[in-house]
Amino acid sequence: MSLDWSMIFSWGLYIVLGLNMLFALAVIFAERRDVGATWAWLLVLFFLPVLGFIVYLFLGRQLKKDNFYNLSVEERSFHSLQVEAQLEQIHTRQTQLAQPLFEKYDQLLQMNLRSSKSLISVHNRSLILHDGEQKFKALMDDIRSAETEINIQYYIIQRDALGQALLKELIERAKAGVKVRLLYDAVGSRSLRNSDFKELIANDGEVRVFFPPTLGIINFKLNNRNHRKVVIIDGKIGYVGGFNVGTEYLGLVEKFGYWRDTHLRVEGDVVYNLQHRFILDWNYSGHRKHDPENAFCFARHDIKENSPMQIVTSGPNSDTEHLKNMMIKMIMSAKRRVVIQTPYFIPDTSFMDACKMALHSGVQMDIMIPGKPDHPFVMWASLSFLGELLDYGANVYLYDEGFLHAKTLVVDDEIATVGTTNLDARSFRLNFEVNALIYDERVALELVSLFETDTAVSRTYTVEDYESRKWTVRAREGLSRLLSPIL
Repeated sequence: MSLDWSMIFSWGLYIVLGLNMLFALAVIFAERRDVGATWAWLLVLFFLPVLGFIVYLFLGRQLKKDNFYNLSVEERSFHSLQVEAQLEQIHTRQTQLAQPLFEKYDQLLQMNLRSSKSLISVHNRSLILHDGEQKFKALMDDIRSAETEINIQYYIIQRDALGQALLKELIERAKAGVKVRLLYDAVGSRSLRNSDFKELIANDGEVRVFFPPTLGIINFKLNNRNHRKVVIIDGKIGYVGGFNVGTEYLGLVEKFGYWRDTHLRVEGDVVYNLQHRFILDWNYSGHRKHDPENAFCFARHDIKENSPMQIVTSGPNSDTEHLKNMMIKMIMSAKRRVVIQTPYFIPDTSFMDACKMALHSGVQMDIMIPGKPDHPFVMWASLSFLGELLDYGANVYLYDEGFLHAKTLVVDDEIATVGTTNLDARSFRLNFEVNALIYDERVALELVSLFETDTAVSRTYTVEDYESRKWTVRAREGLSRLLSPIL
């Protein structure tokens, strides 16, 4: 009896199409996700029936969200009590929370407290670092001065000269008896090898990987990256911002040229909040979720300056896009001016609507992106959204001195946010991110001054530039924008 290959092929096709329909229904009904992302995944599944499902397995599945960090009832209750206590202090204008900017932005404060449980710290000091040489000199100096512990977390650590130099300094401190904990993302730092850490581990250093591959080199959480860059030294000094670890961040890679980024070095109460964030990611990445022997340092400090901050975090483990909502609330609070620097500008409808309403309300909006992109699809999508805002009166600048990687937003020269969050769906929904929100006019004005300096090496992108682009560019922008929810 001969095989009827045509019938086998037909039945195979029916099975593939049937499974594809089931997966599409799962995307629509089983997972609560953004409508734009849903349509984008449906297009992928329908037009690439087999390959699309494989892509979905690696890039489309959502994480479990109920108590992602496995916190105990007591831990969650204690944090909730701290949040309630601060909300009460805001309402009654008590003690240190009776700050002028707190009264003006009290709704923003309360939203971050309730939504992201972002506690307020008042007595802080911060230094803005906007150059790779400047940032890594400060970091290396602080590491060499560490006496108790170093907790260090990066999305990308390269196996290049800078990565090796950092590892060498960590090993030296570990040999001196300093507790060293190193956490890196499995996707961003995929070039790292276990052998790179032998000496550090031999000297009682600890190394953990966030979302490591489950089957050899296969990583089913490929799309959910821990994009945070956080360092805490001796419980006294903290770092947070856009710089990863690699020679490109020193401007030594020809493809990018000069690397323009923004990072914060902080001291004061805010360091405790950064430490708590690190501990959550650290415990999650360990075999034992909570290790009572792994005590962390929360040192006292003598910072008296008032520079209030909130550490706001977000990730795919949450139903709420905390950082996106924070930025929308900031924009909607603006009375005069909004200043934005971002490597990628691919917002969703709610963010775009906030920008449009601000512009219609007479708020000046200045937005700067790289003139030389690292991803062409992202650049085309960014220009599509920015072209739309040009019609509403936004000022758009394309940074030309090198690559702009800064992630900052400033409102009315009074409040500002600096952190790891790009203005795109990946940062808002898919990545684990962290930003510092600073209620300090000095910091806000310094960030605005940096923006103004950057305009001198930037092109102004106008309505005429946007309208005169070729049809091929328009086609690329249209496709990129269509796929932007999953880029």
